[in-house]
Amino acid sequence: MRRALRSIVLFALASLMLVTTASWSSAAPSEPPPPGGAENGTRLMEGPAFYPRTIRLAHAGADDGAIIASVVTFADGLGHGAIFRSDDDGRSFQRIGTVTDPATADGLCCATLFELPQQVGELPAGTLLWSASVGQQAPDRRMTLPVWASTDQGRTWSKVSTIATQPNTGGLWEPEFAVARDGSLVVYVSDESQQPTHSQTLVQATSPDGVHWSELENIVAARDPDLRPGMPLVRQLPNTTYLMSYEICGPGQECSQRTRRSLDGVHWGPETWLGVRVRTADGAHFRHAPTISWYDDGTRNGRLLAVGQMLYGADGTVQPGNGRTIFTSDLLPELPWGTGPAPLAIAEPWNNFCPNYSSSLLAMPERDELLELASGYDDVGECTTYFAVGDLPD
Repeated sequence: MRRALRSIVLFALASLMLVTTASWSSAAPSEPPPPGGAENGTRLMEGPAFYPRTIRLAHAGADDGAIIASVVTFADGLGHGAIFRSDDDGRSFQRIGTVTDPATADGLCCATLFELPQQVGELPAGTLLWSASVGQQAPDRRMTLPVWASTDQGRTWSKVSTIATQPNTGGLWEPEFAVARDGSLVVYVSDESQQPTHSQTLVQATSPDGVHWSELENIVAARDPDLRPGMPLVRQLPNTTYLMSYEICGPGQECSQRTRRSLDGVHWGPETWLGVRVRTADGAHFRHAPTISWYDDGTRNGRLLAVGQMLYGADGTVQPGNGRTIFTSDLLPELPWGTGPAPLAIAEPWNNFCPNYSSSLLAMPERDELLELASGYDDVGECTTYFAVGDLPD
């Protein structure tokens, strides 16, 4: 399904759910869950909640260790970034803030959350940044990527810049941030403005201060015009390299997860190279909306975790662990990955904007635990977000 269509359906469904009356409780639905529903865990908030993101504060002084989460939600004719905090290692969350951009009256999708590890321009270390895809519903749309900042750990927010405005009606999806080796702020995003030469490309822009941004430039642009690299996410590894995870949709690719490396967070190799597939030794792999996480487990390389919407086998069939499996890598991500149980099980997710779509993993190695936030349908068909804590895989 094309990303633009998914976002339109998402917005329409969320708007519809706002005018219905839904029963809500803090716990996941009782057995059996609805198709695409959570089999365990706790509901994050009442109402629709999509595209969860989670960070653990590490540059906030006395607030270090607190967990901050964000989701996309809708109310009063606008899209919002709902901001939550946990002070008990993911056992509970309280809503502490909201990002509300007036432009989201024309649509909101795919928000990200990032803590600055160092000062960038006038933005101090510990500043939280939020961005999202805005404007997909506008007539003759020109989608934008706003940047909002918080210097009080997510309680209040102010707009600091707009990264880019599309020159045509093509989509601009799924922004994610990193800080490059030279100290500049980088955003990575999926771009549909180069059609028909490229159905979609992965692009980036850089900024010395979070206010002034370079033009978007390609990172991955496949030779096949029908291929759609998208959903980038970058993690800096302890060996001073950067690792990007993304999907490639289109003929022969099936939205499978790929990775590639950079020495500086900006230069990623030939743009026509599709990258390395993420898979286990027996060929199991994720399809659709993959994410990646890294944590320090005391070893030289640390440990990588990955999750995707659906789990497939080498033969192209959905596997029994679909919706309840994560991948682990203790060596190089280019080598086969291991598997482990996901803290949060989503019942039989399928290719749809809601169940297990772009889930978020946050390791707590000092507790040997893993927090997961994932979206799923409740028992009245509303898409919302759940969270659960489980053991880190062996």
